[in-house]
Amino acid sequence: MRNPLSKVITEIEPSGIRKFFDIVSEMKDAISLGVGEPDFDTPWNIRDEGIYSLERGRTFYTSNAGLKELKIEITKFLKRRYGLSYDYAHETLVTVGGSEAIDIALRAMLDPEDEVLIPQPSYVSYLPCTRLAGGVPVVIELKEENEFRLTRQELLGAITPKTKILILPFPNNPTGAIMEKKDLEDIADIILEHDLFVLTDEIYSELTYLDRHISIASLPGMRERTVYINGFSKSHAMTGWRLGYACGPEVIIREMLKIHQFAIMCAPTASQYAAVEAMKNGDESVAGMREEYNGRRRYLLHRFKEMGLKCFEPYGAFYVFPCIKEFGMTSEEFATKLLEEEKVAVVPGTAFGACGEGFLRISYAYSLENLKLAVGRLERFVEKLRAEQKL
Repeated sequence: MRNPLSKVITEIEPSGIRKFFDIVSEMKDAISLGVGEPDFDTPWNIRDEGIYSLERGRTFYTSNAGLKELKIEITKFLKRRYGLSYDYAHETLVTVGGSEAIDIALRAMLDPEDEVLIPQPSYVSYLPCTRLAGGVPVVIELKEENEFRLTRQELLGAITPKTKILILPFPNNPTGAIMEKKDLEDIADIILEHDLFVLTDEIYSELTYLDRHISIASLPGMRERTVYINGFSKSHAMTGWRLGYACGPEVIIREMLKIHQFAIMCAPTASQYAAVEAMKNGDESVAGMREEYNGRRRYLLHRFKEMGLKCFEPYGAFYVFPCIKEFGMTSEEFATKLLEEEKVAVVPGTAFGACGEGFLRISYAYSLENLKLAVGRLERFVEKLRAEQKL
């Protein structure tokens, strides 16, 4: 019998994030700090609009590219929050989460052997989606001493004649790193000089704790070569609604829409009506959630400092990325032992790329009560390891 499977797909490893969650689900009294999902319910005004759309019988397909009203509100939101200007009719596409937008953007832009620069540690989908689109992923290893920001030297060192796309995953999952305006300006001239395109995943743009987020698409010359990706999952606590969007040059969005038409048809209708309300009247709820996350972020950093666990200060998303190299264990070994002995689940840094070795991703999208309990167990575990090292 012939092999029914594609060689490309069989060579792609499953996500390294899920392993520990599967174990936790079967473990009594375990605490998970691994899921990258808001612990808040979707705000009531947004839920009400979704419910109302169902009560009105709005259960049919929308336009392939999304509801006109939603696309208009998305462009208003981007202008209001980040100074970005897009034509709702030709430069905006509503997708099934930001993940679909990443997938179809790469498929629309890549020819076989085109190279895609992927800064890591970063979200697990970039590399496999590049391979599935026929491209060649080229990893740029970000460094703790640079607060996991992408530097111009790192970018220059990775570019070849085959390089076509740079993925910018900031604010970053898993590190919480951000790129400030000066950081973006430092790499923008290189992007222009080498005629690269940018896929900027800004799904955590509303969750920044230093200054207001800056998009690279707002810099001179960058809008024309950037596909901007965002969504509602993280900012508006709408993970299960499965809704994202992409904005960019019409020539790219048009081809992305073609793939979307054949593979998806359209994003969920009730979700789109709910998202209209999120764009119109969601800023206050988002600000409240952001403030709560920031309090949890500060608490974790304070506790890490107390227990002597090294961790740079992240200013975005809802993750911290502490270093555990002092214990002489791999990230996988540390996470496994922590789960077995203290019933606390975290994600090994290597789930987000080989350069994540020696780090853990800890999510603070959990109540402060759970964080305190989990950190107490982590501290006990760390103290035990240090005591063992002295023997």
